[in-house]
Amino acid sequence: MGDVIYEALQLAGILAFALSGALVGVRRNLDILGVVVVGAATGTGGGILRDMLLGVHPPVSFLHWPNLAVAVAGSLVVFFVHPGLTRIRYFEVVFDAFGLGLFSANGAALAYASGQTFVTAVLVGTITAIGGGVIRDVLVNTVPGVLTRELYAVSALAGGAIAVSIGAFGGGVILGSLAGGTVAIALRLTSVARGWHLPRPKFSPEPARGATDSTEPSPGGSGA
Repeated sequence: MGDVIYEALQLAGILAFALSGALVGVRRNLDILGVVVVGAATGTGGGILRDMLLGVHPPVSFLHWPNLAVAVAGSLVVFFVHPGLTRIRYFEVVFDAFGLGLFSANGAALAYASGQTFVTAVLVGTITAIGGGVIRDVLVNTVPGVLTRELYAVSALAGGAIAVSIGAFGGGVILGSLAGGTVAIALRLTSVARGWHLPRPKFSPEPARGATDSTEPSPGGSGA
């Protein structure tokens, strides 16, 4: 039963991030291949980075076909049904928030269970959560959202810290993933709704022409 829940969490996170990435591709008017590439990279990129950091070679997504299949299928669904998705940027944020919560917590809990220290496990979880989104933003030529948007990395760090804390008290990977993921999702969505940001320079130059996309409320994410 535990393995089934763990697999479901993994695939749910991949799907959420793939949907958010594919929506960005649609908004950038990419063709079907471009949408699938951006969606799949967002869905699986963070997990691949996590596996590399933990010494898992080759990464799980290269061997476990459902990971890539879910990412590609989700991207194709977005490509064909996006005219019916009103408020596209709202969906981007929601899907990304769920992916962020699931993978920041799950990545951290998994790293801690593999013998990493508290701090290392939290950092691994954060990289798992933001890695795919960074790859996506590079692909669409945007400043990575984790550097500009509402408490994005902070939410991932909080979710990872809670997951590892629960693991330290014997709570296990699944409980830590659920609890930490819930906190990360709630914090991320609340920060978007209320416009919470980390401090920015008091006096800064105007953004360069063409760099305004970095302030849009579209997310950054990853998967496993």
